[in-house]
Amino acid sequence: MRRALSIVFLVLTGVTGCTTYHPQPIAPDQLARQFEQRSLASEELHAGIAREAGHDVTPWPPAAWNRELLTLAAIYYSPALDLARAQWGTVKAGIDVANAIPNPVLQLPFQFNTPNPGPGAPFTWGPSLDIPIETAHKRGYRVDQASHLSEAARLNIVTATWTVRAQVRDAMLALYAARTRIAFLSTKAEAQRQITVMSRHRLAVGQYSEPDVDAAVLADTQAQSDLVAARTAEEDARAQLAAAIGVPVTAVDGVTLDLSDFGTAAPAPPAADAQRAAIFHRADLRASLAEYAAAESALRLEVAKQYPDIHLGPGYTYDTGTNKIAFGLAGITLPIFDQNQGGIKQAEAKRKEAAVRTGALQDRIIGDLAHALARYQASGEALQVSDAHLASARRQLDSQAAAFASGNADRLTYTQAKADYQTSETAHLDAEVAVQQAAGALEDAMQLPLVHEARSPMLSERTTR
Repeated sequence: MRRALSIVFLVLTGVTGCTTYHPQPIAPDQLARQFEQRSLASEELHAGIAREAGHDVTPWPPAAWNRELLTLAAIYYSPALDLARAQWGTVKAGIDVANAIPNPVLQLPFQFNTPNPGPGAPFTWGPSLDIPIETAHKRGYRVDQASHLSEAARLNIVTATWTVRAQVRDAMLALYAARTRIAFLSTKAEAQRQITVMSRHRLAVGQYSEPDVDAAVLADTQAQSDLVAARTAEEDARAQLAAAIGVPVTAVDGVTLDLSDFGTAAPAPPAADAQRAAIFHRADLRASLAEYAAAESALRLEVAKQYPDIHLGPGYTYDTGTNKIAFGLAGITLPIFDQNQGGIKQAEAKRKEAAVRTGALQDRIIGDLAHALARYQASGEALQVSDAHLASARRQLDSQAAAFASGNADRLTYTQAKADYQTSETAHLDAEVAVQQAAGALEDAMQLPLVHEARSPMLSERTTR
C-alpha cells in the first residue's frame, strides 16, 4: 500500500514540472514605432548583413548601396521572411509532437463495500496504469510525415527569399528607369521651352504662323507633363524599394544607390540548361516534392492503423483485506467493424492530389520558362534595332550640330534636332528596360541569377536559419 502511494506521489510530482505559460502581448503602437526606427545605417543591420554575406561590410554604412547589399538588407528586415521562418518553426515543432511517446494513464478507482464482505477494511481501491504501446511503426511514420512537412516549410523560406530579391530588383529597375528618363526628359523639356520661345519671336516678326506656335507650345506642354510623370514614377519607385526592403521611405532618403547593374544584360543560357536549372533548383518545386513525400508517409500511417495498439494494465488493488497484483492487457481494439478503410482511401486521395499538384507546378514552370526565354530573345532583338535607330539619330544630331556651327542651320533647327534625339534616347531606354524586365522574368522562372553573384544568399539557402 505504501508502495502504491509512493507511485502516485511520484506521478503527481512529475506533473508539477510542466512548462508554464508566459504571456507576450502585442502592442500595435510599439510595432509602429519599431518600424519607423528601422534604418539602413543601424549596427544590427550591419551584423545581419555580415552574417548573411559571410564577410564584414566596410565601411559602414556603405558609400553606395548596390542590388546585393539592398537584397541582404531586405532579407534582414522583410516581414515576409520573418513569417516564413516563423511558419517553419511551427511546422518543425510538429516533429517533436509526432515523436512523443503516449503517456500512461493512472487510474485510481475507489469503492466502499457495505456490508463488508471481508476481514479487512470495507473498501476496494488501488492504483493501476494503462500503458499504451503503439504497433506497426506508427510513430515512425508520423515523424517521417512531420519531417517532410518541415522540409517543405524550410524550402518555402527559400522561395520567399527569392521573392524578396525579385521585389528589390524590380524596384531598383523602376528607379533606374525613372531617373534615366528624368535626365532625358529634362533635356528635352528645356529644348522644347527654347523652341517655344524662338517660335514666338518668329511669330512676332512674321516668320511663323499661329498654328506653328501652337504646335510648339503643345510639344512644350507635353514634354513638361512627361517630366512630371517621370518624377512621380521616381517617387513611386522609391516607395516600392522601401516596401521591398521592409523599411520606411525616409530610410531610403539620402542613400546613394548603385544602379549600374542595369546598364548591361547577361546572355541567356541554353534552353536545356535553363530547364534543368529550373526543375532541379526551384525551391517551390522541391517543397512540393517534400509535401508529396509527407502524403506518402501519411498513407503508410493510415495503413499501419489497421493494426491495433496494445494497452498494458499493471496495477495493485486492495480489496477488503486482500492485496491483488494485476498483470494483463488493459485493452486492445478489435478491427471488426472498422479496419480504417476510410482513412486509407482519404490518404490515397491526398497523395494523388499532391502528385497532381506537383506535376501541374512543373508544367507551369516549364511553360513560364519557355515564355521567359522567348521574351528575353525578342526583347534583345528589339534592343538591337533600337541601338541602330539611336545611332542613326546620333549621326543626325551631329550633322545638325556641325551645320549650326558652320552657319548652315539656324538655332531653332538645331534645338529641334536635340529634342528629337532625346525622344530617341527615351525610346531606347524603354527597350533597355524591356530587356531587364525580361531578364528578371527569366531569373524568376529559374530562381537563379543570370550572372553569378558572389556570396549570393539566394544560392546557399542560408536564410533558413
